[in-house]
Amino acid sequence: MKCAPNDGCSLLLRVRASLVLHESLRGLEACSMNLDTQETQCQSVRVSRASRHRQVGWQLQVHFDCFEVSVAQSLYVTLRTVPHFCGVQLDQQYHVEDCRDEDVGRNVPVCFAGKFSYWADRSRKVILVQVPEAPGAPDYYVRLCLKWFTCDDVGVPVRVTENQMSRTVSLPYSQELPCLCLEGWFATPDAVRMQACPFEDETEALWDAIRYHPGDRALSWEPACPVSGHVSLCWRPGPGALCHNLEHSGRPAHRRVQYPSVDTQPRLCLKFSTSRSSWVRCPFQEGHFQAWKMTVRPAASQGHLRVTFFSPSAAHFQVHLCHQRKKWPPACRPGPRATTHAPASVSWSDFVTDLAVAFVDIPREEACVPNTCIQGWRTDVTFSAPHQLCDLHCTATQGTAD
Repeated sequence: MKCAPNDGCSLLLRVRASLVLHESLRGLEACSMNLDTQETQCQSVRVSRASRHRQVGWQLQVHFDCFEVSVAQSLYVTLRTVPHFCGVQLDQQYHVEDCRDEDVGRNVPVCFAGKFSYWADRSRKVILVQVPEAPGAPDYYVRLCLKWFTCDDVGVPVRVTENQMSRTVSLPYSQELPCLCLEGWFATPDAVRMQACPFEDETEALWDAIRYHPGDRALSWEPACPVSGHVSLCWRPGPGALCHNLEHSGRPAHRRVQYPSVDTQPRLCLKFSTSRSSWVRCPFQEGHFQAWKMTVRPAASQGHLRVTFFSPSAAHFQVHLCHQRKKWPPACRPGPRATTHAPASVSWSDFVTDLAVAFVDIPREEACVPNTCIQGWRTDVTFSAPHQLCDLHCTATQGTAD
């Protein structure tokens, strides 16, 4: 960084090289190419004939004059011999620090001259941007963008002209996303873009992008912003309870996730985990989807309980008997599969309650033990959340899980 008392600082690129001197070597050439504009600067250092003879085999350090560079430039630097032997050259890419670097942002004029201020009006879903005002300055662009590998346009950039009375721009947005950013820059070639992301610490909106596809009963989620974390299906035994992961449902969260053949149970949820925290979303809990139910009553045969499954459509079920422990999960063992009822010849409009579609009888001596739960699982889907009834008193009253 080269600084003048009244003009601020400029950035320079220093290139150094070391080599073992060969008698045929007359010098070295270093070049710096701007990858955006293809503009190239070159410098060379010559080795005198006397030095070539006197210092053959010596290791030399070569210092080139500094190259003038700009903030946030991407450069391609090459080094080759003079003459150029066998097409061999050394090369290296270098990215010049941008205005987010503390020293650069404080001392290079292009960084503080183009700064804008902003505030978010959440009630109106707009961001108000105050464009910098400087006599004789060129026009100024402002835009919203979604920051992935690059920052992709959200709407059309707004141009503020030098003679425009108002220097405030209103930019509407639809969601408060952590990758929604503002960019501002002067209307000059290769201008440095100032960037700010008003909602970069707010990730709540990311977890709401859940879609259910009734045709193939698939549940999907796709991140609107880059995110590093983990997503899995989970189920809640009851309202406000911890959400327990379903086996074989873990997926990386950096791209679209889809679960095929999902049961639309209110207690089936998606859990998102990042290094900061975890979030749970239960897309079926609002009751817009019809779900199956399970009841437990005394069976007709003495010494047994009958577990009955009710569903608006044909389905297959299995019972698990679980013993509760101090730590989750409980110790469970699969029980018998439920016997499916023959379908009733009733049209959809002829009943208002769900049909009993399957049942299974289990011995009281197994189900009525303290700390024992009965879990009912749907088995004709890939991912399902169980219904669970615990600590049955085995009286004449029934137990119901919704």
